[in-house]
Amino acid sequence: MIYLDNAATSFPKPESVYQAIDHFNRNIGANPGRSSYATARAADRIVAETRGLVAQLFHVERASQIVFTANATEALNLGLKGVLRPGDHVVTTVTDHNSVLRPLRSLVEHGQITVTWVKCDSAGSIDAKSINAALRPNTRLVCMTHASNVTGTIHDIGTISTLIHKNETLLMVDAAQTAGCVPIDVQAMQIDLLAFTGHKSLLGPQGTGGLYIKPGVDVQPLREGGTGSQSSSDRQPEKMPDRYEGGTPNTPGLAGLRAGLHFVLETGVEAIQAHEQMLTERLLDLLASVPGVKVYGPPPGARRVAVVSFTLEGCPPLNLAHLLSSGFDIAVRSGLHCAPLIHRYLGTSNTGTVRVSMGYFNTTDDIDALAAALRQIASKMPAS
Repeated sequence: MIYLDNAATSFPKPESVYQAIDHFNRNIGANPGRSSYATARAADRIVAETRGLVAQLFHVERASQIVFTANATEALNLGLKGVLRPGDHVVTTVTDHNSVLRPLRSLVEHGQITVTWVKCDSAGSIDAKSINAALRPNTRLVCMTHASNVTGTIHDIGTISTLIHKNETLLMVDAAQTAGCVPIDVQAMQIDLLAFTGHKSLLGPQGTGGLYIKPGVDVQPLREGGTGSQSSSDRQPEKMPDRYEGGTPNTPGLAGLRAGLHFVLETGVEAIQAHEQMLTERLLDLLASVPGVKVYGPPPGARRVAVVSFTLEGCPPLNLAHLLSSGFDIAVRSGLHCAPLIHRYLGTSNTGTVRVSMGYFNTTDDIDALAAALRQIASKMPAS
Protein backbone atom coordinates (compact mmCIF):
# COMPACT_ATOMS: atom_id res chain seq x y z
CA MET A 1 0.00 0.00 0.00
CA ILE A 2 1.07 3.57 -0.74
CA TYR A 3 -0.01 5.48 2.34
CA LEU A 4 -0.85 9.16 1.74
CA ASP A 5 -3.06 10.01 4.72
CA ASN A 6 -0.44 11.31 7.13
CA ALA A 7 -2.54 14.35 8.07
CA ALA A 8 -4.87 11.88 9.79
CA THR A 9 -2.12 9.80 11.39
CA SER A 10 1.44 9.12 10.30
CA PHE A 11 2.37 5.70 8.97
CA PRO A 12 4.72 3.95 9.13
CA LYS A 13 6.47 4.94 12.35
CA PRO A 14 10.21 4.65 12.91
CA GLU A 15 11.11 1.11 13.97
CA SER A 16 12.31 2.52 17.29
CA VAL A 17 8.75 3.57 18.14
CA TYR A 18 7.42 0.02 17.82
CA GLN A 19 10.35 -1.32 19.83
CA ALA A 20 9.89 1.23 22.62
CA ILE A 21 6.21 0.39 23.10
CA ASP A 22 6.91 -3.34 23.07
CA HIS A 23 9.83 -2.96 25.50
CA PHE A 24 7.69 -1.02 27.96
CA ASN A 25 4.82 -3.49 27.84
CA ARG A 26 7.08 -6.54 28.18
CA ASN A 27 9.73 -5.29 30.59
CA ILE A 28 8.45 -2.28 32.58
CA GLY A 29 4.65 -2.13 32.71
CA ALA A 30 4.50 -0.15 35.95
CA ASN A 31 2.61 3.00 36.87
CA PRO A 32 4.82 6.12 36.91
CA GLY A 33 5.01 8.45 39.88
CA ARG A 34 3.26 6.16 42.34
CA SER A 35 5.95 3.84 43.75
CA SER A 36 9.68 3.57 44.39
CA TYR A 37 10.49 0.11 43.01
CA ALA A 38 12.72 -0.17 39.96
CA THR A 39 10.18 -0.51 37.16
CA ALA A 40 8.00 2.28 38.58
CA ARG A 41 11.05 4.55 38.59
CA ALA A 42 11.80 3.47 35.01
CA ALA A 43 8.26 4.41 33.99
CA ASP A 44 8.67 7.75 35.73
CA ARG A 45 11.86 8.42 33.78
CA ILE A 46 10.10 7.70 30.49
CA VAL A 47 7.40 10.26 31.24
CA ALA A 48 9.92 12.86 32.41
CA GLU A 49 12.25 12.33 29.44
CA THR A 50 9.36 12.56 26.98
CA ARG A 51 8.23 15.79 28.60
CA GLY A 52 11.76 17.15 28.31
CA LEU A 53 11.99 16.28 24.62
CA VAL A 54 8.70 18.06 23.91
CA ALA A 55 10.01 21.11 25.74
CA GLN A 56 13.21 20.98 23.69
CA LEU A 57 11.28 20.72 20.42
CA PHE A 58 9.05 23.71 21.18
CA HIS A 59 11.71 25.79 22.98
CA VAL A 60 9.85 25.67 26.29
CA GLU A 61 11.87 26.93 29.26
CA ARG A 62 10.38 24.60 31.89
CA ALA A 63 9.36 21.08 30.93
CA SER A 64 6.76 21.10 33.73
CA GLN A 65 4.69 23.46 31.55
CA ILE A 66 4.00 20.53 29.19
CA VAL A 67 0.83 18.65 30.13
CA PHE A 68 0.17 15.26 28.55
CA THR A 69 -3.27 14.44 27.16
CA ALA A 70 -4.76 11.68 25.02
CA ASN A 71 -4.59 13.78 21.84
CA ALA A 72 -4.78 17.32 20.50
CA THR A 73 -8.56 17.29 20.86
CA GLU A 74 -8.35 16.80 24.62
CA ALA A 75 -5.61 19.44 24.81
CA LEU A 76 -7.80 21.96 22.96
CA ASN A 77 -10.77 21.16 25.19
CA LEU A 78 -8.58 21.64 28.26
CA GLY A 79 -7.37 25.00 27.00
CA LEU A 80 -10.75 26.28 25.87
CA LYS A 81 -12.82 25.12 28.83
CA GLY A 82 -10.05 25.83 31.30
CA VAL A 83 -9.42 29.43 30.24
CA LEU A 84 -12.81 30.76 29.21
CA ARG A 85 -15.25 32.30 31.67
CA PRO A 86 -18.91 33.36 31.27
CA GLY A 87 -19.15 36.51 29.17
CA ASP A 88 -15.87 35.98 27.34
CA HIS A 89 -15.47 36.51 23.61
CA VAL A 90 -13.33 34.22 21.44
CA VAL A 91 -11.88 34.70 17.96
CA THR A 92 -11.25 31.67 15.77
CA THR A 93 -11.20 31.02 12.02
CA VAL A 94 -13.22 29.17 9.43
CA THR A 95 -10.10 27.10 8.63
CA ASP A 96 -10.18 25.40 12.01
CA HIS A 97 -10.88 21.76 12.81
CA ASN A 98 -13.94 20.48 14.67
CA SER A 99 -11.66 19.97 17.68
CA VAL A 100 -11.88 23.76 18.03
CA LEU A 101 -15.25 24.45 16.42
CA ARG A 102 -17.31 21.95 18.41
CA PRO A 103 -16.16 22.87 21.93
CA LEU A 104 -16.71 26.52 21.08
CA ARG A 105 -20.14 25.82 19.61
CA SER A 106 -21.09 23.95 22.79
CA LEU A 107 -20.00 26.86 24.98
CA VAL A 108 -21.96 29.28 22.79
CA GLU A 109 -25.12 27.17 22.94
CA HIS A 110 -24.85 27.00 26.72
CA GLY A 111 -24.78 30.78 26.86
CA GLN A 112 -21.23 30.93 28.21
CA ILE A 113 -19.35 32.81 25.49
CA THR A 114 -19.59 34.53 22.12
CA VAL A 115 -17.42 33.68 19.11
CA THR A 116 -16.29 35.43 15.95
CA TRP A 117 -15.23 33.22 13.03
CA VAL A 118 -12.73 35.06 10.83
CA LYS A 119 -13.05 34.28 7.13
CA CYS A 120 -10.28 33.04 4.85
CA ASP A 121 -9.49 33.89 1.24
CA SER A 122 -9.94 31.48 -1.67
CA ALA A 123 -6.55 29.87 -0.94
CA GLY A 124 -7.45 29.26 2.70
CA SER A 125 -5.24 32.04 4.08
CA ILE A 126 -6.13 34.19 7.09
CA ASP A 127 -5.14 37.86 7.17
CA ALA A 128 -3.55 38.76 10.52
CA LYS A 129 -5.26 42.16 10.38
CA SER A 130 -8.64 40.42 10.16
CA ILE A 131 -7.88 38.59 13.40
CA ASN A 132 -6.92 41.85 15.06
CA ALA A 133 -10.03 43.61 13.73
CA ALA A 134 -12.25 40.94 15.28
CA LEU A 135 -11.01 41.63 18.81
CA ARG A 136 -13.40 43.16 21.35
CA PRO A 137 -12.85 44.55 24.84
CA ASN A 138 -13.99 41.19 26.29
CA THR A 139 -11.94 39.00 23.94
CA ARG A 140 -10.08 36.63 26.23
CA LEU A 141 -8.71 34.21 23.63
CA VAL A 142 -7.76 33.79 20.00
CA CYS A 143 -7.74 30.07 19.19
CA MET A 144 -6.64 28.98 15.74
CA THR A 145 -4.88 26.29 13.78
CA HIS A 146 -1.25 26.72 12.79
CA ALA A 147 -1.89 24.98 9.46
CA SER A 148 -5.09 23.90 7.74
CA ASN A 149 -5.66 20.18 7.47
CA VAL A 150 -7.61 20.81 4.25
CA THR A 151 -5.45 23.22 2.23
CA GLY A 152 -2.11 22.92 4.03
CA THR A 153 -1.95 26.71 4.45
CA ILE A 154 0.39 27.78 7.26
CA HIS A 155 -0.87 30.84 9.13
CA ASP A 156 1.43 33.63 10.27
CA ILE A 157 1.23 32.98 14.00
CA GLY A 158 4.11 35.32 14.85
CA THR A 159 2.46 38.36 13.30
CA ILE A 160 -0.94 37.47 14.76
CA SER A 161 0.47 37.05 18.27
CA THR A 162 2.23 40.43 18.11
CA LEU A 163 -0.99 42.17 17.13
CA ILE A 164 -3.34 40.54 19.63
CA HIS A 165 -1.01 40.71 22.63
CA LYS A 166 -1.22 44.50 22.42
CA ASN A 167 -4.79 43.94 23.64
CA GLU A 168 -3.70 41.47 26.35
CA THR A 169 -5.56 38.67 24.54
CA LEU A 170 -4.34 35.10 24.97
CA LEU A 171 -3.33 33.00 21.96
CA MET A 172 -3.90 29.25 21.75
CA VAL A 173 -2.51 27.44 18.71
CA ASP A 174 -3.61 24.07 17.35
CA ALA A 175 -0.36 22.52 16.14
CA ALA A 176 -1.82 19.14 15.15
CA GLN A 177 -0.60 19.56 11.56
CA THR A 178 2.71 21.29 12.27
CA ALA A 179 4.30 19.82 15.40
CA GLY A 180 7.29 17.86 14.12
CA CYS A 181 7.30 19.13 10.53
CA VAL A 182 7.33 22.92 10.98
CA PRO A 183 9.67 24.71 13.42
CA ILE A 184 7.78 26.00 16.48
CA ASP A 185 9.27 28.28 19.13
CA VAL A 186 6.62 29.18 21.70
CA GLN A 187 8.73 31.99 23.11
CA ALA A 188 9.67 33.66 19.82
CA MET A 189 6.13 33.19 18.49
CA GLN A 190 4.58 34.44 21.78
CA ILE A 191 2.23 31.46 22.10
CA ASP A 192 0.33 31.20 25.38
CA LEU A 193 -1.12 27.72 24.83
CA LEU A 194 -0.01 25.15 22.26
CA ALA A 195 -2.00 21.96 21.62
CA PHE A 196 -0.21 19.10 19.89
CA THR A 197 -0.76 15.46 19.06
CA GLY A 198 1.78 12.66 19.16
CA HIS A 199 0.51 10.43 16.37
CA LYS A 200 1.05 12.67 13.35
CA SER A 201 4.38 14.35 12.53
CA LEU A 202 5.85 13.57 15.96
CA LEU A 203 5.72 9.96 14.69
CA GLY A 204 4.43 8.56 17.98
CA PRO A 205 1.46 6.28 18.62
CA GLN A 206 -2.19 7.20 18.77
CA GLY A 207 -3.49 8.18 22.21
CA THR A 208 -0.72 10.68 22.92
CA GLY A 209 -0.62 14.47 22.86
CA GLY A 210 -0.42 17.46 25.11
CA LEU A 211 -0.78 21.13 25.90
CA TYR A 212 1.89 23.71 26.58
CA ILE A 213 0.69 26.26 29.14
CA LYS A 214 2.71 29.46 29.46
CA PRO A 215 3.64 30.34 33.06
CA GLY A 216 1.07 32.69 34.52
CA VAL A 217 -1.81 31.55 32.33
CA ASP A 218 -4.68 30.34 34.54
CA VAL A 219 -6.22 27.13 33.17
CA GLN A 220 -8.76 25.18 35.21
CA PRO A 221 -8.31 21.37 35.09
CA LEU A 222 -10.54 19.39 32.77
CA ARG A 223 -10.28 16.28 34.97
CA GLU A 224 -9.19 15.56 38.53
CA GLY A 225 -7.98 12.41 40.23
CA GLY A 226 -4.99 10.52 41.48
CA THR A 227 -1.58 11.94 40.66
CA GLY A 228 0.70 10.14 43.12
CA SER A 229 1.43 13.51 44.74
CA GLN A 230 -0.20 15.14 47.78
CA SER A 231 -2.27 12.01 48.24
CA SER A 232 -3.34 13.04 51.76
CA SER A 233 -5.51 15.79 50.25
CA ASP A 234 -8.81 15.38 48.42
CA ARG A 235 -8.02 18.50 46.38
CA GLN A 236 -6.20 18.42 43.07
CA PRO A 237 -2.54 19.51 43.41
CA GLU A 238 -1.78 23.01 42.16
CA LYS A 239 1.72 22.27 40.91
CA MET A 240 2.49 21.66 37.27
CA PRO A 241 1.96 19.30 35.54
CA ASP A 242 0.13 17.26 38.23
CA ARG A 243 -2.76 19.73 38.25
CA TYR A 244 -3.86 18.51 34.82
CA GLU A 245 -2.74 14.88 34.74
CA GLY A 246 -5.13 13.08 37.05
CA GLY A 247 -5.25 9.33 36.45
CA THR A 248 -2.85 6.77 35.06
CA PRO A 249 -1.11 8.10 31.94
CA ASN A 250 -0.63 6.26 28.67
CA THR A 251 2.93 5.35 29.57
CA PRO A 252 3.40 2.78 26.77
CA GLY A 253 2.27 5.47 24.35
CA LEU A 254 4.63 8.01 25.89
CA ALA A 255 7.47 5.51 25.53
CA GLY A 256 6.66 5.35 21.82
CA LEU A 257 6.32 9.13 21.64
CA ARG A 258 9.74 9.50 23.26
CA ALA A 259 11.23 7.39 20.46
CA GLY A 260 9.35 9.42 17.83
CA LEU A 261 10.64 12.67 19.34
CA HIS A 262 14.20 11.35 19.32
CA PHE A 263 13.81 10.56 15.62
CA VAL A 264 12.40 14.01 14.83
CA LEU A 265 15.07 15.86 16.81
CA GLU A 266 17.92 13.78 15.40
CA THR A 267 16.64 14.09 11.82
CA GLY A 268 15.83 17.77 12.23
CA VAL A 269 12.49 19.49 11.79
CA GLU A 270 13.91 21.60 8.97
CA ALA A 271 15.07 18.49 7.09
CA ILE A 272 11.67 16.86 7.53
CA GLN A 273 9.94 20.01 6.32
CA ALA A 274 12.23 20.27 3.28
CA HIS A 275 11.57 16.67 2.24
CA GLU A 276 7.81 17.04 2.60
CA GLN A 277 7.84 20.37 0.76
CA MET A 278 9.72 18.73 -2.12
CA LEU A 279 7.10 15.99 -2.35
CA THR A 280 4.32 18.56 -2.21
CA GLU A 281 5.78 20.64 -5.03
CA ARG A 282 6.24 17.50 -7.13
CA LEU A 283 2.62 16.52 -6.56
CA LEU A 284 1.32 19.99 -7.43
CA ASP A 285 3.38 19.97 -10.62
CA LEU A 286 2.05 16.56 -11.66
CA LEU A 287 -1.57 17.36 -10.77
CA ALA A 288 -1.44 20.35 -13.12
CA SER A 289 -1.11 17.91 -16.02
CA VAL A 290 -4.05 15.67 -15.06
CA PRO A 291 -7.19 16.62 -17.04
CA GLY A 292 -10.15 17.62 -14.88
CA VAL A 293 -8.22 18.04 -11.62
CA LYS A 294 -8.85 21.19 -9.58
CA VAL A 295 -6.47 21.89 -6.69
CA TYR A 296 -7.52 23.96 -3.67
CA GLY A 297 -5.24 25.99 -1.44
CA PRO A 298 -2.01 27.95 -1.85
CA PRO A 299 -0.26 28.08 -5.24
CA PRO A 300 2.94 26.15 -5.97
CA GLY A 301 5.91 27.59 -4.13
CA ALA A 302 3.87 28.89 -1.21
CA ARG A 303 4.80 27.97 2.35
CA ARG A 304 2.57 25.09 3.43
CA VAL A 305 2.49 21.69 5.08
CA ALA A 306 2.37 18.53 2.97
CA VAL A 307 -1.41 18.54 2.49
CA VAL A 308 -3.02 18.88 -0.94
CA SER A 309 -6.77 18.85 -1.57
CA PHE A 310 -8.28 18.46 -5.01
CA THR A 311 -11.29 17.24 -6.97
CA LEU A 312 -11.59 15.41 -10.30
CA GLU A 313 -14.34 16.51 -12.65
CA GLY A 314 -16.96 13.79 -13.10
CA CYS A 315 -15.77 11.69 -10.16
CA PRO A 316 -17.01 12.51 -6.64
CA PRO A 317 -14.22 12.51 -4.01
CA LEU A 318 -15.60 9.46 -2.22
CA ASN A 319 -15.63 7.49 -5.46
CA LEU A 320 -12.17 8.68 -6.42
CA ALA A 321 -10.69 7.67 -3.07
CA HIS A 322 -12.33 4.25 -3.44
CA LEU A 323 -10.91 3.82 -6.97
CA LEU A 324 -7.43 4.74 -5.78
CA SER A 325 -7.68 2.23 -2.95
CA SER A 326 -9.33 -0.66 -4.75
CA GLY A 327 -7.54 -0.32 -8.08
CA PHE A 328 -4.12 0.98 -7.13
CA ASP A 329 -3.68 0.30 -3.38
CA ILE A 330 -3.22 4.02 -2.68
CA ALA A 331 -4.65 5.33 0.61
CA VAL A 332 -5.99 8.91 0.60
CA ARG A 333 -8.75 10.71 2.49
CA SER A 334 -12.02 12.01 1.05
CA GLY A 335 -14.77 14.20 2.48
CA LEU A 336 -14.83 17.28 4.70
CA HIS A 337 -11.86 16.25 6.87
CA CYS A 338 -13.60 17.36 10.12
CA ALA A 339 -13.23 21.00 9.04
CA PRO A 340 -16.64 21.89 7.56
CA LEU A 341 -16.46 25.69 7.54
CA ILE A 342 -13.53 26.07 5.17
CA HIS A 343 -15.31 24.06 2.51
CA ARG A 344 -17.91 26.84 2.23
CA TYR A 345 -15.14 29.17 1.08
CA LEU A 346 -13.61 26.57 -1.23
CA GLY A 347 -17.01 25.78 -2.78
CA THR A 348 -16.75 22.10 -1.82
CA SER A 349 -19.34 21.84 0.96
CA ASN A 350 -21.49 19.26 -0.85
CA THR A 351 -18.86 16.62 -1.58
CA GLY A 352 -15.64 17.70 0.12
CA THR A 353 -12.31 16.99 -1.52
CA VAL A 354 -9.75 14.26 -1.94
CA ARG A 355 -6.88 14.97 0.44
CA VAL A 356 -3.36 13.71 -0.13
CA SER A 357 -0.98 14.18 2.80
CA MET A 358 2.65 13.17 2.58
CA GLY A 359 4.97 12.16 5.42
CA TYR A 360 8.70 11.88 5.92
CA PHE A 361 8.74 8.24 4.79
CA ASN A 362 7.00 8.89 1.47
CA THR A 363 9.08 8.98 -1.70
CA THR A 364 8.92 10.54 -5.14
CA ASP A 365 7.93 7.10 -6.45
CA ASP A 366 4.77 7.29 -4.29
CA ILE A 367 3.87 10.65 -5.80
CA ASP A 368 4.56 9.47 -9.34
CA ALA A 369 2.39 6.38 -8.79
CA LEU A 370 -0.48 8.52 -7.53
CA ALA A 371 -0.23 10.84 -10.54
CA ALA A 372 -0.18 7.89 -12.93
CA ALA A 373 -3.26 6.41 -11.26
CA LEU A 374 -5.10 9.72 -11.47
CA ARG A 375 -4.28 10.05 -15.17
CA GLN A 376 -5.64 6.55 -15.78
CA ILE A 377 -8.84 7.29 -13.87
CA ALA A 378 -9.26 10.71 -15.54
CA SER A 379 -8.89 9.12 -18.97
CA LYS A 380 -12.01 7.07 -18.31
CA MET A 381 -14.16 10.02 -17.21
CA PRO A 382 -16.84 11.08 -19.73
CA ALA A 383 -16.00 14.25 -21.65
CA SER A 384 -17.79 17.32 -20.27
